[in-house]
Amino acid sequence: MKRISIKKIWDLALEKNPFRQNSFKKAIIDREAIGQLFLHGQGIEIGALNAPLNIPEGLSVQYVDKFTLAELAQKYPEVSPSSLKKVDVISDGETLDPFLPHTLDFVIANHFLEHCQDPISAIKNMIRVLKSEGILFLTIPDKRFTFDCKRSVTPLAHLVQDHQEGPAKSKLDHLLDWARLVDNKDEATARDHVQLLLKTDYSIHYHVWTQVELLELIWFLKTNLGLLLELELFYKNGIEVIIVLRKMERNGQ
Repeated sequence: MKRISIKKIWDLALEKNPFRQNSFKKAIIDREAIGQLFLHGQGIEIGALNAPLNIPEGLSVQYVDKFTLAELAQKYPEVSPSSLKKVDVISDGETLDPFLPHTLDFVIANHFLEHCQDPISAIKNMIRVLKSEGILFLTIPDKRFTFDCKRSVTPLAHLVQDHQEGPAKSKLDHLLDWARLVDNKDEATARDHVQLLLKTDYSIHYHVWTQVELLELIWFLKTNLGLLLELELFYKNGIEVIIVLRKMERNGQ
């Protein structure tokens, strides 16, 4: 399954905004500054590829991916193999099966949630592995500023349906939407293109949001699903949003 690198997303977005050529560098600095404020102890980063978060000194982090380093190098020939972060744990980032509950101080997932077929389940599993007071550090692109700009935002009701009924039912619709509005295929070729995406196991952005819908999702997780979360930070960072969530004790809700 091939993902689009974070830097590639920024490069594509900035092609339409050449006056913001320093935005990617500033965004990385902002992420690191926020990491300095909230991250401590030991944790994981999911899908770092060649752009891991530069974590504060003294922290311990394991890098999680579905593929080995050799497999990632094969899937991303445009990326220098030497720049790929070593994979410590082979695991689906949506399930995090190798990790026991309440064992990590932090989970980092930058430009990962939009690739998840069931984002609600993915967030629940990230929260599951955190200790009390643990930090979930997310960055998520705002679809208005990326190649997803022509696509409609994913309604909360759709996320809930994918979570309750399983995402397989809507997968083809997502792929067709991508083929038409991101890869710009016409009706005559879009469905054949979907078959190519399936054959190559290409990891599209299954769901897309703006800031408003992301806030709505967080509110739903806390109030409807009962996840014990504190929203520590919600920060517009160029083409993306940085979200920092803290897992709370039940009596601290």
